[in-house]
Amino acid sequence: MATSRYFHFLRLARLDKPVGSYLLLWPTLSALWLASQGWPGWHLFLVFTLGTLLTRSAGCVINDIADRKFDGLVKRTIDRPIPRGDIKVTEALIFMTLLCLLALLLVATTNLNTVLLAFLGATIAGIYPYMKQYTYMPQVILGITFSFGIPMAFTAVHNDVSKLTGLLFIANLIWIVSYDTEYAMVDRDDDLKLGLKSSAILFGDLDKFIIGALQLGFLCSLLLIWKVANLHWPFLIGIFIAIIILAYQQFLIKDRKRDRCFQAFLINHWLGLIIFLSIVIDLFFYT
Repeated sequence: MATSRYFHFLRLARLDKPVGSYLLLWPTLSALWLASQGWPGWHLFLVFTLGTLLTRSAGCVINDIADRKFDGLVKRTIDRPIPRGDIKVTEALIFMTLLCLLALLLVATTNLNTVLLAFLGATIAGIYPYMKQYTYMPQVILGITFSFGIPMAFTAVHNDVSKLTGLLFIANLIWIVSYDTEYAMVDRDDDLKLGLKSSAILFGDLDKFIIGALQLGFLCSLLLIWKVANLHWPFLIGIFIAIIILAYQQFLIKDRKRDRCFQAFLINHWLGLIIFLSIVIDLFFYT
């Protein structure tokens, strides 16, 4: 019985579905490596890796609390712990508070500017789950939330941000809006019935075209990062692989089938990993 209860909390934090954590982790580590010009040291590596896991888990909990009246009516989310009654809302709130406190303890070992950014990012993360009731672009709010690890990485290393920080933030925001629109395409029919909003609903028949335009903008941002960060051929190889992955996503979403759109969303984590590894290799050889 106790084991079953633990499993419900693991599911609530999406620890059984780590793709979301990866999508948050790879851009954050990419920024950390660029800010440090290579290996950042065990302290910052552990702070940002564990912090990413904790904050993503806390975000999933607040998301499920906010969506508890809708999740039981959506095919993809019907089995989540709160709508099933496996976990009470009060229990979820306590669990979320614990996750946030642990994340705060980690970030408190850095510096004041990083802590302040963490509080701002957490505030936006808390607002995000409610945005689908008020705006057709909650994906932008998610993009801002998921990108906060980037300026935090720079302030943790330099206690300041730079032009490169802004470019990384914008590139990540564009990428997130594109892949979360693919994710929203999975739930479009259910969201329409429930009166919820998303970029997939807003874009309508132009969804594939706009995703393609966003993907092109993301690639152009990567080229700017390559130039501003004075990177070399390993990063260009990463961009080339990213082009292949993004083209494959367009193939997957061409018929707007739910399972194919979800598959297109999932493989974005590989894209993030490729970009991160290209940065690691680049800095290893040229610093």
